[in-house]
Amino acid sequence: MRAYTQLSSFEGKGSFEGWLTRLTTNLCLNMVRSARRRPESTVADLSDDENDWLENRLADVSTARHESSERGRVAANLAEKVLSNMSPDDRVVLMLIDGEENSVKEVSEMTGWSESKVKTQAFRARRRMREAVEKLLGGRLNS
Repeated sequence: MRAYTQLSSFEGKGSFEGWLTRLTTNLCLNMVRSARRRPESTVADLSDDENDWLENRLADVSTARHESSERGRVAANLAEKVLSNMSPDDRVVLMLIDGEENSVKEVSEMTGWSESKVKTQAFRARRRMREAVEKLLGGRLNS
């Protein structure tokens, strides 16, 4: 990400690979320096009560992350199934705007569509997707 945001600082005087290596090296050195300024406590410094509390919290966080990850996978699978049955234009506009979070203007430039067409296409595609999900859910609730 840093290379992308700093790309304008590449002046072309040396190789791109050298510039990228130097950027990465400096970033790593800064991280090491920063870590030295903020020494971390070790688990050995904790009392038994503090250690038990920490283990319980970590277990809770791990469980919540697993459940959230599972819900995310299920939602992604559902979205993929619904998208696969939509028109190419609907898929493109939904993926670019909602999936990749591009602006209407950016999608307009990528697709060659007018901004009003992008907005209309996105609005209608979202409506069609919502209807498809409702139909899927309705079919499961009735069976």
